[in-house]
Formats: sequence, structure tokens, C-alpha cells
Amino acid sequence: MKALLPLLISIFILAGCVKKIDQPSWIEISEWEFLPNASLLSEEGELSHNFSNAWVYANGKLVGVFELPVKLPLLLEGKTRFQILPTVLNNGISATKKAYPFVQPYDITVDLVKGEKIKINPFTKHYDEVKFWIEDFEESSLKFENDGTGSSDLVQASDPSIVKYGSKYGLIALNSTDSQYNGYTNDSQDIWFQLPKGGAEVYLEIDYRSTNSLVTGLIEVSNSQIKYHPNIQLNAQDPDGEVVWKKIYIDLKEIISNTSQAEYYKISLNATLNSGGIPRDVIIDNVKVLHF
Repeated sequence: MKALLPLLISIFILAGCVKKIDQPSWIEISEWEFLPNASLLSEEGELSHNFSNAWVYANGKLVGVFELPVKLPLLLEGKTRFQILPTVLNNGISATKKAYPFVQPYDITVDLVKGEKIKINPFTKHYDEVKFWIEDFEESSLKFENDGTGSSDLVQASDPSIVKYGSKYGLIALNSTDSQYNGYTNDSQDIWFQLPKGGAEVYLEIDYRSTNSLVTGLIEVSNSQIKYHPNIQLNAQDPDGEVVWKKIYIDLKEIISNTSQAEYYKISLNATLNSGGIPRDVIIDNVKVLHF
């Protein structure tokens, strides 16, 4: 009997611990819905997005950063305020998830009950103060021009099997003869690129569906110099696999804030035929620059 006593005591202690474990309440957060903002002073263009993640706060405390949709257990009950922030892969890097600064968080208060699930369907809009520059390739004249050093060009195209937004997109066709494109926003766009410095948020958005890589960059223009700043490369998709539309958010803040003498900028695009000599395409749409 004495030998059994420690075992019985341990069982009673464990049973008591089990009883003390709180049953969680649950929330299920669906994917983001991106809505138009009628209060904007300028056109916001196509509302394509890749808000695949969310920063989630409950009563002001961080719960975590999650890929949506997600189901979360919480040791909370009663009235609980959730703030859910649309989140992007900054510069296309999966390890760098950033709440996108130009869109509104979703704010909701729900009544959590232990053992029960509440579904949250978040939506977002651009902030009223956001300013846009947009090239969606729908107009007859393009906002990019060839710098004369490459043999390929950026043109409008409208293949119905490729079009996803509007009726046209931008195409750079590369082959062994026309193997390079070097271009930038043309002179008529320069006034749009007097971009804010001092750590202000500035982003370049691009939708793309490409079997060849594309290097994006900024050209700094001042009285004393014109300087090229290569930035982020959009990687090629396998031409023998499924080629799909993707979206990237490119952070321009660091380059702009470190070029204090620049009067304005040009967006640059550079593509060189990938190794192997097989014809490949760069297809882009909804090219946007956003800032406040």
C-alpha cells in the first residue's frame, strides 16, 4: 500500500492539472477582400492584390502573423477587439512579412465563447490620402520607352488566353536576335516621380506572368548626375510548367531616402534573355507607384 501511495498522489495531481487547462475559443479568419475606395482623389486602377498574410492583434496585443485563411485557438473570452492588418511579402521575400502601409486594417469586436468558433471575413481599402502613378497598358501611348541600347521593346498585347486585367498588358518578347530590353518611364512622366524622402513609404507594385527574369530599378536624376539603382529581380517561371499571374510589392523607401539630392526619378526595367537561347516572354500589368 505504501508503494502505491506516491502513484495515487501523482494521479490526483495530474487530474487536477488537467481540470485547470482552459478550453479555448476559436476564430477563423478568411482571405482578404479588397474593395474600391470612392473617397480617393485619383484613380486607384485595378484592385489586384496579394495580401496573403495578416498581422493579428487582440485587445491591442499581438497574436501573431499568419497566412490566410487560418483557424486560431485563443485563451480569451467575452468582448474582444481584433485588428487585422493586410500583409505582403516585402520585395517578394517570404521571410519578410510587412503590414502594407497604403491599405486600412480591419477592425472588429466579437464576443468570444469558450469552445465555440467565430468566423471573421476581413476586407480592406486604400487610405484616402494615397497617391498613384499607374501604367495598365490600356491607353494608346505607353509610359515607358526604350533607352536605345536593347534590341527588344515593351509593347501592348491582348492575347485573350493571357489577359487577366482589362483588355491589354505589356509584353517584352525575347529571343536570340532580340535578346535585351532596357527601358524607363518616359520624360512626360517625370513630374509624377518627385517622390517623398525622409523615410516616407513608397512602393512599386507589378503584376507579372513571365518566363524570363526582369530587373526593376530606379534612376536618380539631379542637376549633377543621372545614376542607376538596380533593385529587385522578378524571377522567371518555368516555361514548361504552369505559368501564372503573380504580384510583387517592391519597397523603394531605402533608395529614395538615401538619394537626398535627386530632383526626381525614373522607374527602370531591364530584361536579358535567360541562358539557353529559348525564346521567353516578360508579361507585366498594373504597374503602380504608391505614396502618401
